[in-house]
Amino acid sequence: MVSSKLCFASALAILASSFGVACSDTPETTGSGGQGAAGGMGGGGAGGSGAAGGGGPVIPAEHPRIYLNEANRGRLGAALAAAEPAAVRFRDMVDGHLQNGNVYAFEPHFAALLGVLTGEAAYCAYAVDEVETRVAAEEALITAGERAEVAHDSYLYIGETIGDLALVHDWCFDSTTPEQRARWLAYANQAVWNVWHPEEATWGGVSYPWSGWSIENPSNNYYYSFLRATMLLGLSSLGEHESAQTWLDTFRVTKIQNELVPTFTSDLQGGGSREGTGYGVAMKNLFRLYDLWESSTGERIWDLTSHTRASLPSLIHSTVPTLDRIAPIGDHARDSTAALFDYHRSYVLLLSHLLGPDDPLTDVAQTWLDACSVPQMEQRFMYIDDFLYSAPAHAKRPLADLHPTYHGAGTGNVFFRNGWDTKATWGAFMAGPFTESHAHRDQGSLLIYQGEWLAYDQNILSHSGIYQNEEAHNLVRIEQNGATVTMQNGAANLVALHDTPHFLYLRADITPVYAGKGAVGRVDREVLFLKGPGAFLVMDRVDTNDGAQAVWQLNAPISPTSLGQGWEVSGAQGSLDVRPLFPALPSGEVLAWPALESEMSGGYRLDVRDPAAGGQARFLMLLAPGGAVASATPTSSAGTIGANVAFDDGTSVEVGFGEDQAGGTLKLNAGGSTVFDGPLPEAVGTLPLLKNGN
Repeated sequence: MVSSKLCFASALAILASSFGVACSDTPETTGSGGQGAAGGMGGGGAGGSGAAGGGGPVIPAEHPRIYLNEANRGRLGAALAAAEPAAVRFRDMVDGHLQNGNVYAFEPHFAALLGVLTGEAAYCAYAVDEVETRVAAEEALITAGERAEVAHDSYLYIGETIGDLALVHDWCFDSTTPEQRARWLAYANQAVWNVWHPEEATWGGVSYPWSGWSIENPSNNYYYSFLRATMLLGLSSLGEHESAQTWLDTFRVTKIQNELVPTFTSDLQGGGSREGTGYGVAMKNLFRLYDLWESSTGERIWDLTSHTRASLPSLIHSTVPTLDRIAPIGDHARDSTAALFDYHRSYVLLLSHLLGPDDPLTDVAQTWLDACSVPQMEQRFMYIDDFLYSAPAHAKRPLADLHPTYHGAGTGNVFFRNGWDTKATWGAFMAGPFTESHAHRDQGSLLIYQGEWLAYDQNILSHSGIYQNEEAHNLVRIEQNGATVTMQNGAANLVALHDTPHFLYLRADITPVYAGKGAVGRVDREVLFLKGPGAFLVMDRVDTNDGAQAVWQLNAPISPTSLGQGWEVSGAQGSLDVRPLFPALPSGEVLAWPALESEMSGGYRLDVRDPAAGGQARFLMLLAPGGAVASATPTSSAGTIGANVAFDDGTSVEVGFGEDQAGGTLKLNAGGSTVFDGPLPEAVGTLPLLKNGN
């Protein structure tokens, strides 16, 4: 007998103290219909109601028990009855698919959801038939001694496949037969068991071990698929299959409590993903699990770690001012251009729903959702997220209520801008952990956007979207014997972050990601962003050994042209002047990427070298909007590399960086007065989320 009140024997002490979980001493009677002790469904609606403060997770005895608590059934049913646009689009999409079968990536639980909400039997009839067909096909493979299809690509799609089965099993329970349910659960349980026991995995008694890729890595996108299958199968089959409690314990204790929470707390401060902004958007699948769990059990788990809330401003800040693309960090296999897509909208919708209407970040997010290039889902298989989570009547706050600079310490990403209008200058700087397979060798890279990409990640114009090499990023490359010295898994260190209304100063030690390679003695980069003119001063110190040389590089979709004093990247919406202030006589070469790599469809790279550098290369580069610089005079002296720069908006700076000693001094005049005069602060400051300091 399995109690429908969730008890975690292996971690009772932890949960009892943290969540007040109460376990029944007397088993409740269960039957084929999942009958057990009636449990309160908890909140689970928008705003994270039903937090677990007073009691532990409680699973309803009757089907449907997943997500469709009283609040959600009422909310979604009312949306359908009122013919709200998102509800109509979803219902019409499902109806069209049932008639024509032409919706890409349609999942049977879409129909099952409408079956519960409308009571129309045709929806569940379709969903059950689809799952039955899939299970029968898998059974045929297993009977033939072959591996089930769900095991494809290291079980990546088990969350979709088994999750869909579990939802249809739960939502359309009365439309299935006992024999069907037994077969479905036998197949699903074997699949989930195989995930967590990779070396012992079998199908039909035949051994099919697999790698176990990322079953213990909460920072990897595969992990969220494994969690989805495990959680939903446990919830749906409780009282019907002997392994259900094991899967619930695995999800809630082994994986969330003992693995994910500690990892996110230590490694992902500031939100986001170490996989970058492409594969990292898979975090939306984790956020969906948080909502499914809360709606099903009444227990809120999204706030066990600060990562959840921090991920909302992190994604908004990673969006460029035109609100149509995100920072192209890491692999982008689906779309190399990093254009904003339904997945990003889903990510923000889910986080807004979890945080609820009382969080000011949700108000800002609503403005982003309305103003971005994806104001509603474009892909039909994504319509369900607008139906479940959109709140068009939600209060709005301007994007400018966010502080303009954001630092995700766990990812190493710093996003910043000098305004929130579409013409603002936006930048991103990478200085942090390089630990995931979908991350790129881009530590120290600087991205610049003003109306369009002016200094970008060359991966944007790759055919695969997974070009990870150093050459594709805006950093100092190290060459030895004609080959690039590559970064290794590790972490660059951001050692200075000082943000004021007039400037942002960043300094990073990139040396550690070279893992002690003999060719690399030191890689240090300082970035001074002057917010008034939207200009950058970038100081690099690179020490090399054994004949290795440093190459300063900048990638752009537009060919840099010579200006005599440097180069210009001139686009239709913006332009960027690239002026070397040190060394005095650098050599520069513009290379067309398609001539270098068949992987590329376009793009250019500017390589700047100091022929006289030897093993100590120093670069001071001025990057400024075209026409913004009135004068720029190098002022280097013994031990100091500096410049005096005046801009057309009246801003002027006197800056000096240590030639060998990191750091420097700055005198900044803006608005007719001196706003800063002194050493550049050598500490990583704490940034507020909102401009009012909160």
